[in-house]
Amino acid sequence: MPDLLLPTREGGLARHVLGPASPYPTRATGPFPRIAYAAAHVVADPLATRDPWERTAIDWERTLAFRHHLWDLGFRIAEAMDTAQRGMGLAWADAKELISRTVTEARTRPGADLACGAGTDHLAPADARSLADVVAAYEEQVGFVEGVGGRAILMASRALVRVARGPEDYAAVYDRILAQSARPVVLHWLGAMFDPQLAGYWGAPDFETALPTVADLIRRHADKVEGIKISLLDAQKEVRLRALLPDDVVMYTGDDFNYAELIAGDGARHSHALLGIFDAIAPAASAALTALGEGDRARFDAILEPTVPLSRAIFEAPTPWYKAGVVFLAWLNGHQDHFSMLGGMQSARSIAHYAEVFRLADAAGLLVDPDRSAARMRTLLALNGLG
Repeated sequence: MPDLLLPTREGGLARHVLGPASPYPTRATGPFPRIAYAAAHVVADPLATRDPWERTAIDWERTLAFRHHLWDLGFRIAEAMDTAQRGMGLAWADAKELISRTVTEARTRPGADLACGAGTDHLAPADARSLADVVAAYEEQVGFVEGVGGRAILMASRALVRVARGPEDYAAVYDRILAQSARPVVLHWLGAMFDPQLAGYWGAPDFETALPTVADLIRRHADKVEGIKISLLDAQKEVRLRALLPDDVVMYTGDDFNYAELIAGDGARHSHALLGIFDAIAPAASAALTALGEGDRARFDAILEPTVPLSRAIFEAPTPWYKAGVVFLAWLNGHQDHFSMLGGMQSARSIAHYAEVFRLADAAGLLVDPDRSAARMRTLLALNGLG
């Protein structure tokens, strides 16, 4: 097997001998016992003659091909979410095209499913003057998603954080949008570790104060809420909200640290999933979910257990830069021919970080072609003076 000399977190170098190729199939081999959304990344076009910091350039062919890869593995797509660099390189104008293209693409294959991010990111927080501004921004985006035949995921709003004075203002905005939605939506509670501009969301300084606001909102609109994704990287907080949900409302874990235990459940309740890490570990996650559906909890645990250290490394602080690790693995596995991201975000992590992700991906059995992955890692090492 190939071997490389990789940098370590301590500043040294250590030899790494790659393990065998990934054993996981590229297509789902059975039904899942949980609803599983994979939040998918966008493939940049590095050859476009544009300033990459100023204007998005997307490789549409590779971007849509990656969605087919996820559908092949049995996942639903969570489109135009933060994994796609929403609000961090992917502007609303391009998100609209992405949503429209993916909804159209889904119609070409039976069983393909998706939901699409609808937020207020075309309204700069500094330009928001009132709750009415926020409502109008949500109306525009939800209206677009539903207008092209999609289902909406109500993304958290930076503009709402700026103008809201308390929990009642959040309730007023969400009441208005949920009352108008044509189809049930997925709510999205994204923690400040993912986006510092969302600190104090739901008009509360902490989880304990925010929890009643969220639970009451869902109870009032249970017919309009498919589920809620919670991304606070705290399993106990998710379990507490999960216990308060009406029977027909689904908990979607967005916890990229504790997803395995939350999906498996405690015997009484479990979480479904809407995860960015599924983009990176899709073949393993598909095999694990299939095993769980067959009643083989031991195999489910055995497959997902080594992916958890990988996910924790990819999502380590500063957590918003996790997108770089996701795209890095897509490049290593041949889903794209380059490691370039919208806005040049590949520069957000260090070579020591990428080396650690490489080691952990290999340990989790996620490198499809070890020789190709090693060759690409050597290229990245050389670019960082380690050739």
